[in-house]
Amino acid sequence: MPDPGQKKIVNRIRFIQVVLILILTGLGIKSFDIQILKADEYARRAENGYSRHLTIKGERGRILDRHWNKLGATLDALTVIADPLRIEAPVKTARALVPLLEMDVEDLVQKFSRQSRYALIAENISPDLALKVRALNLPGIYFQKSFKRFYPNRELAAQVLGFTGKEDVGLEGLEFKYNDVLEGHAVTIRVRRDGTGRILDIDRQKQAELRGNDIVLTLDKKIQLFTETALEETVLKHQAKSGMALVMRPATGELLAMAHYPRFNPNNYQEFDPALFRNRIVTDSFEPGSTLKVFTAAAALENGMAPSTIFFCENGRYRIGKYTVKDTHPHDWLTINHIIAYSSNIGAVKIGEKIGRQTLHDYLSRFGFGSTTQIDSPGETTGTLMPPERWTKIDTGAISFGQGISVSAIQLVSGISTIANNGQVMKPMLVKKIVSNTGEDLKVFHPTPVRQAVSPQTAARVKHMMALAVQENGTGTKAALAGYNVCGKTGTAQKVVQGQKGYAKNIYTSVFAGFAPLQNPQLAVLVVVDEPRNKYYGGDVAAPAFKNILAQSFNYLSIPPAAGSMVAAVTDQGESL
Repeated sequence: MPDPGQKKIVNRIRFIQVVLILILTGLGIKSFDIQILKADEYARRAENGYSRHLTIKGERGRILDRHWNKLGATLDALTVIADPLRIEAPVKTARALVPLLEMDVEDLVQKFSRQSRYALIAENISPDLALKVRALNLPGIYFQKSFKRFYPNRELAAQVLGFTGKEDVGLEGLEFKYNDVLEGHAVTIRVRRDGTGRILDIDRQKQAELRGNDIVLTLDKKIQLFTETALEETVLKHQAKSGMALVMRPATGELLAMAHYPRFNPNNYQEFDPALFRNRIVTDSFEPGSTLKVFTAAAALENGMAPSTIFFCENGRYRIGKYTVKDTHPHDWLTINHIIAYSSNIGAVKIGEKIGRQTLHDYLSRFGFGSTTQIDSPGETTGTLMPPERWTKIDTGAISFGQGISVSAIQLVSGISTIANNGQVMKPMLVKKIVSNTGEDLKVFHPTPVRQAVSPQTAARVKHMMALAVQENGTGTKAALAGYNVCGKTGTAQKVVQGQKGYAKNIYTSVFAGFAPLQNPQLAVLVVVDEPRNKYYGGDVAAPAFKNILAQSFNYLSIPPAAGSMVAAVTDQGESL
């Protein structure tokens, strides 16, 4: 008979065996369930623990000058992010970051208290600041590579380039106009994280493929610098309110410089007055004063008059109704040549009366006044050119010498370039081409003729009139450049009183517009100085800046002086001797 003690032991062993079998069976079933039936589900859970979906965006394309110098570019930057589930002390962490990131404590605590694995804290911080944040060694705080827009030349061409805001979106200038071209492409990808939750480096090749396109401008960085420097010196010297200056190739319409003063730094645009941001060369208009007389003269020549046609200039005072037109210096009889050279208001009025308001309006329109030039810059103004049927007799007279009409700087330099270009209007060019992120030309812009404003013969005669204005006894002698035959025209426009009728006393816009050399114009330059003090005539204020810009640009471009005499003499018939 079996021993009862042994029987208990056997039963216990059998029980343990059964339990072990059941456990092993359960483990086998569970293993089968995990590895076979639910393998995909658990794989997804594991993947989610070590990876996450993230939308990445390629860096913004570059803005380049005509020689591919960088004017606007993108730098690598760092963005501070957080994994709220790994932050054990949200309040303590927030208080540690606040002094560095200048953020609100409550906002940070709220972000750190979320039940999520990702929170954006601060974008595009400087490397120095990133080092300080990293030195805190805060659990759950990480860094993600990002991009920051950068303008390496600071204020240079700032109003033309504009700038970007949050999420690298263009807000002003070409950054705004060409935002869709420059903007990097976005894609959502799965990125992996390491055991501490940090995001591993994103595929650099993928980011390169997403980079935006580049735009290549017609601007020349060096000529832009010459122009901005000369303009700044002029505005400061004459204690003026502001200034604008342009350099254009007459034959092609290419803009080599578009300068403003005061300037601003687009790298930290928040620190400047928003009134400085707009490209006033394109967006603002002003009365051109006597610079408009060359177009009045062109209209007269195109309608049968000769440069030697004479007008009686009333010895300095001419009454039209209740208004009196005055000349700075009294004259009796003047040819059209000398009306331009001496800048006689009364002479211009007499020309306008002779050709009539409809003809004058038609030719001003042909030169582009009263309509946009279609330049590649946002917010272009049409200026103001009233319909001729609304012109009174005094309107016709005033418009003949540059009052009662407003123009933009881009219209005026385009019109002057038309005279230089044998009467043919060219569309102003600011963008040469759009280039893909792989270096391929996506779109190339070419010089575009718009229309023939006047005949080449008329343009040649007006050129010689403008050459007279820069020679001895002309109003623009301070624009003369040794070795070159310079053509130019001064303008001194009394400013309209804002919100009222009539003109302000002793408040002027000083202008000089011209080109050189006479025989084969290479560059046209316009200088506009707003509200200079003490001196205010265009020949005294704007002409020296014109000369400075032209001299430096000719030297840089290796444009040789004319052979023979320094300045060609010009007869009343408009022929060089």
